[in-house]
Amino acid sequence: MSTPDRDAHEGWLAEMGHAIRHRGPDAGSLWLDDRVAMVHRRLSILDLTDAGIQPMASASGRYIIAFNGEIYNYRELRQALIADGVTFRTRTDTEVLLALFEQRGVDCLDSLNGMFAIAIWDTSAKQLFLARDRLGKKPLYYYREGGRFAFASEIKALLPAPFVRTELRPDAVKDFFAYQYVPDPKSIYRNIHKLRPGHWLITNGDELRQHQYWNVSFASPSTSSEDELKAGLYDLINDAVRLRMVSDVPLGAFLSGGVDSSAVVGLMAGQSTRPVTTCSIGFDSKRFDEVEWARKVAGQFGTDHHEFTVRENVAANIDGIARYFDEPFADPSFVPTYFVSQLARQKVTVALAGDGGDENFAGYSKYRIDQTENQLRRLFPGALRRALFPGLGRMAGRIGSPITRKAESLLGTLAMDPDRAFFTTNCFFRQGLWDELVRDDLRRETAEYDPAEITRAHYADADTDDHLGKILYTDLKTYLPGDILVKVDRMSMAHSLETRAPLLDYRVVEYAASLPSALKLHRGEKKYLLKKSFEGMLPDDVLYRQKMGFSVPLAHWLRHEIRGLADSVFTDDDGGLAECFDMNKVRQLWQRHLQGQDHHTQELWSMVAFELWWRAYERSNGK
Repeated sequence: MSTPDRDAHEGWLAEMGHAIRHRGPDAGSLWLDDRVAMVHRRLSILDLTDAGIQPMASASGRYIIAFNGEIYNYRELRQALIADGVTFRTRTDTEVLLALFEQRGVDCLDSLNGMFAIAIWDTSAKQLFLARDRLGKKPLYYYREGGRFAFASEIKALLPAPFVRTELRPDAVKDFFAYQYVPDPKSIYRNIHKLRPGHWLITNGDELRQHQYWNVSFASPSTSSEDELKAGLYDLINDAVRLRMVSDVPLGAFLSGGVDSSAVVGLMAGQSTRPVTTCSIGFDSKRFDEVEWARKVAGQFGTDHHEFTVRENVAANIDGIARYFDEPFADPSFVPTYFVSQLARQKVTVALAGDGGDENFAGYSKYRIDQTENQLRRLFPGALRRALFPGLGRMAGRIGSPITRKAESLLGTLAMDPDRAFFTTNCFFRQGLWDELVRDDLRRETAEYDPAEITRAHYADADTDDHLGKILYTDLKTYLPGDILVKVDRMSMAHSLETRAPLLDYRVVEYAASLPSALKLHRGEKKYLLKKSFEGMLPDDVLYRQKMGFSVPLAHWLRHEIRGLADSVFTDDDGGLAECFDMNKVRQLWQRHLQGQDHHTQELWSMVAFELWWRAYERSNGK
């Protein structure tokens, strides 16, 4: 590469790195040859010296790595490599990962316990290796078109590359409104894709190969006793917490007062010689505020506890917060997640969190609702359900009362197969409303596409006949990586805060999958065995109270805190929303909401979220 070419490349490569400086404010460096260029931003966690700066070359010089994340078992791996004669120059997990890859190639992934997005350039074979952790904790996007290939942790880091062209993907737009996020491997753009969790990719620039190296199995439920399973689960989560407490910088935890985060904090306290730093978020609305429970747990374990209340700061910050998502994203709990991350970063650089408990152990109310629906479904022959229930549902819906609307919904889902019913019950933008609002162009482009097929495909892929196992598998493949982990990653990294989730240790996930479904959802009790495992550590009123999760007063926000923003969205006939929907009909929906009808709160919020994204990324590009 000539000097002018190199200078030109370094210019836009620096822009790519700057776009994600929030993910790594401590150092930035680049490496390039005549085929490949890599830029890395570092958030220093292990070995804070300059020896840990990336991209990093292997001892032989053959491999160059840029790596985002943490390998929690790197110390054990390091000792095994030393026993094999490997010598190390740093105390980083990056160098361990690089040496392990040099020794084992792609098979090294089987040995890793961590969260990661990995890029390794083989200077000899002239090929690039990409890999993403098993559950999808760390993001990894790639662009491919016309012999050009680029990858990054966030889409915004791809955009400065001069060859990257963006064009909206219509089926991804429809996916967003159904799911409130864009499920992998799609992105909102046609030529930008997500590497799926548990997959690796190898490319030489022309050809591309992908492979799934890990999957979770529900095929073999354990026959051990409840007491044995309870003790085994406690020990496993305790070890997962231990691994995640290794850090050369201050470390703390998110604490909501629910069983998941409380268990993590309790285990941390048992392994720490000093008080654990804990952070909680509250709301002015008593209905949504749970800080008193977090305060109780903090008192029990003697933590150094900190709280923040979300008040008028919503309207002032929501536009800026939404910019951290490079795609439309409408889980409103990103707002409190942003603020709890901001609070935590004032005290620590690493925070442990309770994410994963609900998906692994059936903690969401939707699982109990689905179980009830499925029990009712089995009482009636399929032919009768399909022939009779939809008509009865429509009749009930015409009455218009809250009870008959619920009856319409229930009868409609009872007429469906279990997989489609699970999608429909949890779809955030019903097909009927979509048909009513969507503009003709988008209607034609998506007429043959049904977002339910994503849910149904994963449901069918689960290696079990157990219905709860199938929907938990589906959520581990869709909702967890597409919503929960995106929310936590973007909102924590917005503040250069690393979050670690012991309940998403792949060993915990595999153990949970091996539990009989009756020990997860037991006579209506959610997360049954998980709660039983911590009865000796947490009080019953923490374990068995009704948990809200990170809920927000969304209907109230739309009418009050963010009313002005919402008004600007729904009166804008030149925005991105206007390219999707009939704005006159949208405004009618908005007026009904302002009059107190909350039937379409989530749909209206998703429209606001879509427009916030469009203004940040599409309008700013002159579209």
